Amino acid sequence: MAENRAKTGNAPNGDEGAAGNDENQDWMEAVRRAAIAKLPMAEGNNIRKVIAVMSGKGGVGKSSVTALLASYLSHQGAKVGVLDADVTGPSIPKLFGVHEMPTVGEGGKMVPPESAGGVKVMSLNLLLSDEEAPVIWRGPLVSGAIKQFWSEVLWGDLDYLIVDLPPGTGDAPLTVMQSIPLDGAVIVSTPQKLAAMVVKKAVNAARMLDIPILGLVENMSYVQCPDTGKRMELFGPSNLKDLARELEAPALGALPIDPTLAEAGDRGKIEEYQKPMVDEVFRGLTSSPAMVTKG
Repeated sequence: MAENRAKTGNAPNGDEGAAGNDENQDWMEAVRRAAIAKLPMAEGNNIRKVIAVMSGKGGVGKSSVTALLASYLSHQGAKVGVLDADVTGPSIPKLFGVHEMPTVGEGGKMVPPESAGGVKVMSLNLLLSDEEAPVIWRGPLVSGAIKQFWSEVLWGDLDYLIVDLPPGTGDAPLTVMQSIPLDGAVIVSTPQKLAAMVVKKAVNAARMLDIPILGLVENMSYVQCPDTGKRMELFGPSNLKDLARELEAPALGALPIDPTLAEAGDRGKIEEYQKPMVDEVFRGLTSSPAMVTKG
């Protein structure tokens, strides 16, 4: 056990622990160096801001937050696209009600279909004949698909490209953070301390790669009783402010568990879900200097 922990850089003390920590530092430096070479923007594209939505933890509603953010920006008059980097578990097309396959444009590049509200969407699910077919791919294929969605898709003129990352810090998130020139990341968590622990891993990974953290969103923070209006904290008290303070990142706000949101997503009508608390959360984000676009 001690030997294994030393190899991963987690030995508590002694020479083996020092050696393990040295190896871990070497690995971290290698990741930093690998992140330097970003993929160029494809000819014909003019994307002013690229924002990742990530968590590290699965099941926190990250794709829903991605869709809500894209919808909010679109409602504000911005030109928006969503790159679904959750290759093996894509849900963005379903949320936006987009089912059409991309068409082929100039130079053989893919032209992404648009939602009812004009949000451009690119996802592997749009390339499958059966949207319920599993994508049983290993890391290199997943990474290759994500790179193609950046460099071989005609996104055209966009104010914002929102990238929906899968959970964890493995191949797919690492490919996005290393290969795509991100302007920042929005972090999604839930009130549980377990979720917060895993979220910290994602934040640390982003910072290792010099990606700014634009803010934290606490999803599923509470549910509001429709009869009494009383808030019930199903997953415990909010941890948003404490987590934001610990990570030295802006606390954007909390979103509730809302059955009408789930219904809108199931119907592919996520853009129709407009609530004051959503505006409140993302208004603070769009006021960030990192989100300001120039024509």
